[in-house]
This record gives sequence, structure tokens and C-alpha cells, in this order.
Amino acid sequence: MSSLIYSSGWKNVSLIDVYNSVSFTLWLCGCNLKCPFCHNWRLAENDPGVCRWVTIDEVVESLSASLMFIDYLHVTGGEPLLQWFSLSKLLQEAGDSLRVKKSLNTNMTLKEPFKRLLDKGLVDHVATDLKLPYYDLHGLPPEVADRLWKNYLENLRLVSEHDIPLELRIPVSRFLNKEVLEKSLNLIGKYLHRLSNLVIIIQPLVGPPVTTPRSVEWCVENCGVGDDFLALLKDVLRKHGFTKVVVKKEPA
Repeated sequence: MSSLIYSSGWKNVSLIDVYNSVSFTLWLCGCNLKCPFCHNWRLAENDPGVCRWVTIDEVVESLSASLMFIDYLHVTGGEPLLQWFSLSKLLQEAGDSLRVKKSLNTNMTLKEPFKRLLDKGLVDHVATDLKLPYYDLHGLPPEVADRLWKNYLENLRLVSEHDIPLELRIPVSRFLNKEVLEKSLNLIGKYLHRLSNLVIIIQPLVGPPVTTPRSVEWCVENCGVGDDFLALLKDVLRKHGFTKVVVKKEPA
């Protein structure tokens, strides 16, 4: 019997979920963060109105029909690592039977599941948000946010050790400033500079009416920054030696 996975569905061909690539994108339900700007919060909170149990066989069958059009199976959420056991089965099956590359979009705050997938060679590409300042963007109590930030740093180290292609997305709110970004880059730059394939996406947060965030009030107050500020952040990244930096204005 095929294993089950809790999902809000998939898109057979997507042009926007992996930078410069075409993907079959699968959304998994559940998340351990409470980001106030999240526009996938219903699936993140396991809303039965948008989530359902599907079999891995169903996903693989649909994925197989899209193989000639895609570069990656891209699994996102929510937080896929909450379903790491079924996720590992899916990634293993996709790699073994379909020979498709696997991309994982994760918040990288869960250490053991992430390490297991990397150690098994089940991930060919990682996408993650660098949420700054994390204690404002995680939507969690400070002591929990601090612990998850340490996990994030450890997982970033693992990505650098495995030299997995990384798409590092920086969601930009009005909480972010040059000093916060500089401090973070001084901390994580040693990992990022080890990577042979890194793209950094500057992605301003977008609120209503384009998205329906978890907290409309938060987003009205903190989403939406000007082009001059985005250019400033891009300049900071370039001064730290990062050359592949993209400003992307689709909803984050």
C-alpha cells in the first residue's frame, strides 16, 4: 500500500517556483512557524478545506506525465519536513523510478529531518527564506524563535558542506534594515561563499489585495517597501561578494 501524504495539491508545470527552472510543484500541509505575512497559512494550519490525504503513487503518476516539461520536482508548503518520513519516500521514488531532480523549499528550522534527507542524497536543490529579523517574522515567542534560528544556521552549514544549489530568498518587510542584513551576512557569509551555485532573491512582502496574509493588520503596516530600499539591499549583498542577486516582486 502506498504511503499517504497530507497535501493541498500540485501544479504539473510551474515557471515561478524554482528560479530559472520549470518545476512540478507539490504543496504539503502543516508548518511549525506562524509568519504573519504568510499567504499559504490555511494549508500551513492544516485547514481541511484545502488539505487532503493523497497517496505517493498518485503524486508520482501525475509527476510522470510532466517529466518532459520540467527540471525539478519541487516540494513546498507549509513546511514539508514535518512529513519527513513520507517525504523521503516520495523523493526516493521520484529519483529511483523517474530520474527527476528534487527541489525542497523548507524553512530549515528542523535539524534531524533535514540532515537525514541530505545524508541520503535525496535533495538536489534547496530553496529557503532568510527571514530577518527572525524574531519579528517567525511569529513565535522569542525563546522559540531563538532556538529555531540556531537550527537554521546549523542547516545552512549542512547545505554548504554538501554544496547543494541554494536559492536564498530574503522576504523584505519594513522591519528589515541595512544593519540587520549586514549583521546576518557577517554570520552566514562563511557558509554562503562555500556554495558553487547560489542565487539570492530579494522579495518584497506584498499584502492585500494581492495576497491574503495570516495577519492583514501586520501586513498593512509592515509590507510594501520602495524600490530605492530594494536597490540598497542589493548593493549591500554585492558589497559582501554575492554577484547573483535578483529582485523578484511576485508575492512572497
